[in-house]
Amino acid sequence: MKLHAVIDLGTNTFHLLIAEERPGFAIHEVYRERQFVKLAEEGIETIGAMPYRRGLDTLHHYRRVLDEYGIPAAQVRALGTAALRTAGNGQDFLRDVQEQTGIAVQLISGDREAELIYKGVILAVPPTEEHMLIMDIGGGSVEFIIADQSGIYWAQSFPIGVAVLYRRFHRHEPILPEETQQLEAFLSDTLAPLWEKLKTYPCRRLAGASGTFDVVADFIGVEGDSALHYVAPATAFFPFQESIVRLTQEERHSLPKLPPERADLIVVALILLKAVIRQAGIEEVVASAYAMKEGMLYEMLFT
Repeated sequence: MKLHAVIDLGTNTFHLLIAEERPGFAIHEVYRERQFVKLAEEGIETIGAMPYRRGLDTLHHYRRVLDEYGIPAAQVRALGTAALRTAGNGQDFLRDVQEQTGIAVQLISGDREAELIYKGVILAVPPTEEHMLIMDIGGGSVEFIIADQSGIYWAQSFPIGVAVLYRRFHRHEPILPEETQQLEAFLSDTLAPLWEKLKTYPCRRLAGASGTFDVVADFIGVEGDSALHYVAPATAFFPFQESIVRLTQEERHSLPKLPPERADLIVVALILLKAVIRQAGIEEVVASAYAMKEGMLYEMLFT
């Protein structure tokens, strides 16, 4: 049994995924784990001391898991994204990771991130002849891809991840109407390139790959034609979004379906998602079980 592993060093979450190499174009998962590291807890410009320590501890743990499975370095890919691209001490962190764990982290661009997200999502949400908007909401950046079964038509990464939006706009509990309005105005301007592309490539379906979409699926989603994705009509999203935004963080923590690690950032994430659904005219929201790490595994296994 030949195993391959991908480590995704996201701004909020570090993921480890191990899969077995088998014939066919399916990912045969052996091990999956995520740790909420929150590298941008003290800001995206610098990784604070506590997040820095959490990140190193998590990668020491992942190193032990890789050793338990006997996976050599040649069959491991570790990918660094927005926080590590932005933070002034991001390179220091990567150097410490390699020196202490032997894991070599590849810092990838937003465009490369979008490409891998597309490759992962289409394994879970098969594209059709109609254009589909793919969205990955990260802590430091958000990737958008417009695609169909023929491939990608447009992709762009925006440095507006939920950790960034939270620190800039969500200052009170519950979030104040004026803070919401400021955030909505900011998104309207910042995402202008997306709005323009959607005029050329209109999309009725939004496929999402992130923890935010997992939350949407848990609250209002139903299983699609594959166990790898869940579907929610846009009409069901709006009342759900409004109910969450009205809550304080303490009240959000009390919701049994909401992971406590997401209770702080979920409000700005849902405001962002609402803006995209409305502006794009989305009718159906699909939560994909696969994202960037599965896209990387697909490349490792089948290309």
